[in-house]
Amino acid sequence: MTQPDLHRDAADQSFIGLIAGLAGQAGDDGLTIGQIVDRLDERSFGVLILILAVPCLVPALYGVPQIVGIPILLLAGQMLIGRHEPWLPRQILERRVSKAWLDRMADFAVRRMRWFERLSRPRLKVFTEGWAERAVAAFMILATLTIVLPMTNTVPSVALALMAVGLIQRDGLFVAGGVAVTIGWVGALLTVALAFWLGAGWAVALTQRVAGG
Repeated sequence: MTQPDLHRDAADQSFIGLIAGLAGQAGDDGLTIGQIVDRLDERSFGVLILILAVPCLVPALYGVPQIVGIPILLLAGQMLIGRHEPWLPRQILERRVSKAWLDRMADFAVRRMRWFERLSRPRLKVFTEGWAERAVAAFMILATLTIVLPMTNTVPSVALALMAVGLIQRDGLFVAGGVAVTIGWVGALLTVALAFWLGAGWAVALTQRVAGG
């Protein structure tokens, strides 16, 4: 008898169904990260990044983005080099996620992310596969590098969530939205940094002129 392919890309199953399914499959002691990866299909990169990005949507959060940023960078980096399934260090794979946390995550997905699912659907798939998926991974890395900055986690987390949902649902429009948010956010940060640098230089020059006069 042929065994089912556990990593088949079951695109007919929603990402909310995937997350809720994890909570339903968990025993009283929860699941290890390795067990979670084993239960996901080929969309595991997108689902894992989404799970990591959701807590960072809280405005002005400090501490959590700096922690989850590392595994997001690791996952996005593997997408960038073309891996089909995520690899994580054994120490991370053996870490256990509690049943209570999985239940809260599933409840959040069902109650707060249903509109993502309603609006997203397979379209413009050329932006979610092959070379485009690797390009998306590069933008995920860019967004994550800004997510770890103090007090700047919400906007890049929105970008990550949009791109992750886009990859999960094979929705190129969501992916494009996440890329646009990333470009706009990085541009805004660079503009602010440039303004501070020019402002500081102007202030120093003015001080020197006053002192010299």
